Amino acid sequence: QVQLVESGGGLVQAGGSLRLSCAASGRTFSMYRMGWFRQAPGKEREFVAKITWSGGSTYYGDSVKGRFTISRDMAKNTAYLQMNSLKPEDTAVYYCAVGVVARSGEFNYWGQGTHVTVSS
Repeated sequence: QVQLVESGGGLVQAGGSLRLSCAASGRTFSMYRMGWFRQAPGKEREFVAKITWSGGSTYYGDSVKGRFTISRDMAKNTAYLQMNSLKPEDTAVYYCAVGVVARSGEFNYWGQGTHVTVSS
């Protein structure tokens, strides 16, 4: 199994920035991709960004393209989500997820989430 712990959430004004971190532990050698999702109150979970662990290829949801950047530090088994030009509609609980080899589904393990609140 892989355990994930997110950090870096908080309260920020519109236009500001935050950087989220997702630290992985356990069977990290099996990680294939890491991603970020978010869920706002009363809304469905939304894909934010993902990165392939070895190659570093990145993909983004339309609502965050050009504002958010996903990256990873393989030595630290940590993924990051740099969020710039934040908007009130970015307010949500942000979840980190990891996909591992030899398991079905794109993402197999999830963190507990970190709250991000953007005030107008």
